[in-house]
Amino acid sequence: MHGRREWTELMRAANAGDRAAYARLLAAIAPVLRAAARRGLAQAGQPTDQCEDIVQEILLAVHLKRHTWDANAPFGPWLFAIARNKLIDALRKRGRRVFIDVDDLADTLPAEQPREQLSANEIDGHLQRLPQRQRDVLQSIAVESGSIRETAEKLRISEGAVRVALHRGLAKLAAWLRKD
Repeated sequence: MHGRREWTELMRAANAGDRAAYARLLAAIAPVLRAAARRGLAQAGQPTDQCEDIVQEILLAVHLKRHTWDANAPFGPWLFAIARNKLIDALRKRGRRVFIDVDDLADTLPAEQPREQLSANEIDGHLQRLPQRQRDVLQSIAVESGSIRETAEKLRISEGAVRVALHRGLAKLAAWLRKD
């Protein structure tokens, strides 16, 4: 499939600092993730109205974990492993017993390769530099595994404001991490 090979090239370029490639990658994978999340929810007998929250959680995880992807491996299996785990997490939050056929998301899953990672203190230091709202949103979604809706309710802001703060916070973190 041409698209998945292209994703790998885009992710390589993105990890090398190409912001335009990263934007193209996110635009290319979002509809595929949306369809997979919708299909997974439907197969579990759940309403698909939370599909967008799951996609946002997957994209956030991809962003936060992109340094763990092995550039010598295909991007698709790594992406779909994250997507599968986020879908399972979302279904478990709903109190559902979960079984998702891995073939629904990807052909194969890559073995995890040990890579250098930031320490918790380094991550916390970067988070502390963010404006309060962005920090609160990232804390709720990335650390506490809250959904967009739950975060909006908790912080008493709109879901749109949560998405904006999430996007801006991630963009700042990405810029700081590239400098490091």
